[in-house]
Amino acid sequence: MSVKVIISGGGTGGHIFPAISIANELKERIADIDILFVGAKGRMEMEKVPKAGYSILGLDINGLQRNWRDKRNLIFPFKLIKSLWDSYKIVKSFKPNLVIGTGGYASGPMLYVASRLSIPALIQEQNSYAGITNKLLAKYVDTICVAYEKMENFFPQEKIRLLGNPIRQDLLLNDEKKQKAYQFFKLDESKPVIVVVGGSLGARTINHCIALLLDKIEQNDLQLIWQTGLSYYETASKMCNDRPTLICQAFIYEMDLLYSVADVIISRAGASTISELCMVGKPTILIPSPNVAEDHQTKNAMALVNSNAALIVTDSLAKEQLGNCLFDLLNDDDKRDNLSKNIKSLAIDNSATLIVDEVEKLLHL
Repeated sequence: MSVKVIISGGGTGGHIFPAISIANELKERIADIDILFVGAKGRMEMEKVPKAGYSILGLDINGLQRNWRDKRNLIFPFKLIKSLWDSYKIVKSFKPNLVIGTGGYASGPMLYVASRLSIPALIQEQNSYAGITNKLLAKYVDTICVAYEKMENFFPQEKIRLLGNPIRQDLLLNDEKKQKAYQFFKLDESKPVIVVVGGSLGARTINHCIALLLDKIEQNDLQLIWQTGLSYYETASKMCNDRPTLICQAFIYEMDLLYSVADVIISRAGASTISELCMVGKPTILIPSPNVAEDHQTKNAMALVNSNAALIVTDSLAKEQLGNCLFDLLNDDDKRDNLSKNIKSLAIDNSATLIVDEVEKLLHL
């Protein structure tokens, strides 16, 4: 049977990577399949998806701005209507057997149109707190794959499947990888390693906090690997110059090696990042970004904190509290062991496979 699938998602890596992971699993599973991505014009999916080997079309759509006085909100209704019409044309032309939405501006119009045309539709919700669009779409789609428990607060219970967020399988850790990482980063195996990641663009608050802690980290004979993002790299590199235990890079591609040597990780709390952190199972301090729609990162972080699986420091209090939180954790072996065990217990390591199982049910394969 020849199968056609539309996957719509983007805006951030947290929406794009799960979409690509699902597409890759679909290609592995179904020999005769045609996959089309639909994203939002001008967003990162229009670059990332073709690099992954898939075709993508763009809708002229953006989200509502938080500031209601923002003039861009005046044209939002017109863009929404146009994106619905364009979605209709794409569906009629491509004739998909199924549509999958992983979040982002384009996902809403595409899922709505498909479901209203009686095409099977599936949502993959990454966050612990569902966004407005997916809550509105829930009554139209057939299946909703989620990564957290208690999502019946947002979606019909009978449609929910707890299947996790797809992550990069190369992040699975082992002792051989750990030894390679010590050599790769030129680290001393006898000294603890602090890993700091703020996303590919860095994180201003995290960077400023780490800058204030560099002397204390060095004085306590600790090692640091600090992913700064491009905008802060020049400043950070000057601070770390001639200090061999303090390593800073603008971006680190070898995330499996990075995670494998971490004794403590400091990170933002995006949905995909949380899923990766659960997989690697390291003691983690989360500093959720306050600049995310509906405060998703704080809610994601609290889902771990409430399971005693991570610590949280709010962005507004990070300068005052991060240092004490970090050094208290480094000095408490039992606490680190408990956090590591608990966060690892939340991992779902075959999420893409499980989601495609649900896809095949909808396709009656």
